[in-house]
Amino acid sequence: MTALVHLASRLYGTPLLIARAKLDTILAVLGPRIGLAPTELALPVIVPEASEPEPGPTAPGIAVIPIHGTLVRRAIGLDAASGLTSYTRIAADLDAALAAPEVAGILLDIDSPGGEAGGVFELGARIREATARKPVWAHAGDSAFSAGYAIACAAQRVTLSTTGGVGSIGVIALHIDQSVRNAQNGLSVTALYAGAHKNDATPHAPLTPQATDALQSEIDRLYALFVDHVAAMRGLDAAAVRATEAALFFGEDALAAGLADGVASLDATLADFATALRGRSPGSPTPLASTKRLALPTPTETSMTVPTETAPASSTPPAAPAPAAVPVVAPAALPAPTASVAPPAPDPQGEAVAIAEVCLLAGCPERTTEFLAARMSAAQVRQVLLQARADQVEIASHHLANAAPAAATTTNPVLDAVRKRIASTTPQGA
Repeated sequence: MTALVHLASRLYGTPLLIARAKLDTILAVLGPRIGLAPTELALPVIVPEASEPEPGPTAPGIAVIPIHGTLVRRAIGLDAASGLTSYTRIAADLDAALAAPEVAGILLDIDSPGGEAGGVFELGARIREATARKPVWAHAGDSAFSAGYAIACAAQRVTLSTTGGVGSIGVIALHIDQSVRNAQNGLSVTALYAGAHKNDATPHAPLTPQATDALQSEIDRLYALFVDHVAAMRGLDAAAVRATEAALFFGEDALAAGLADGVASLDATLADFATALRGRSPGSPTPLASTKRLALPTPTETSMTVPTETAPASSTPPAAPAPAAVPVVAPAALPAPTASVAPPAPDPQGEAVAIAEVCLLAGCPERTTEFLAARMSAAQVRQVLLQARADQVEIASHHLANAAPAAATTTNPVLDAVRKRIASTTPQGA
């Protein structure tokens, strides 16, 4: 009961990014359970039976993150069986997928009417920043409304199912006035407080003009944030986003409004994503208007030229390039070394460090261990990564103009890990 009361405090009298129909359903179920008057929409409370979660669709190299149900900043002890998904859990799943070397791309599987405003824009910015490391797509099946769409639009590509919808770009807040019901029950509530706004939006009295103005001001502020967020992520004019008037868009109408990029099933979206990651582009999807294509750096920009047979590997770590300048390299099969590639350098420590540097510059530091285990030389690694880069499909990416720059570091964790591994396996005095 305590959790339900706490949840109610986050639904009433506070601005929400949620579709109105879903909000009415939630309040109809929740109201009678916390002492509020039942409504015509009251529904029976169904307690889900304990069962194993249904396995979702998968594809090799793609991490599918489920984003289902009403969205909240924190789960407050209520799990997915209660129909809630928290922003903290989504962020944790995103971080895990970015850290996993076997994951080449991330798909957000969204079926949500929206939810709380607090935390959703930070999560959206986090998702967009993640696209600099690995491609991120989103699929609405069947709904990505309000806060759900604030998450979806941060991905590089948005698809929706045949019956799916996106949009509801708006903000809503409800105030419950139960003063008449209190009087009918013989109750009179008196609030003693200090500070003119301390008792604003109390449910035991009608909403005052000053409370109405304060709540509307916050709604307008959040709406401006929402509009700017969608406009920046999708490359749309803010006026065009406002012109949607929080409507829901389905099928081709969503594409025409610029809110989605394709209509397809989740399985078809996974197949298209896998094809893009493999470097083949039959029917290649059109990148978002909001994204900016990344030009592949020339060999001189990344110092990834294949050296001659006598050229030694550099032992001085170069400065790491900005994340936006490094496209994501999908895992590829290692080709057999050719006669023109230099054999491994006689210095194993310098060679290992050089391989780590090359992988870092190519944007795939997780492949360092793979190349070391294959006993490849730095020259062979450069050739493999250059070939993979030449074969890959160009992945669109976009950074928010006001995104905070990454903090400068004086050490490189990848190179440090390689050096520690070498030091631990090198005999003393060698």
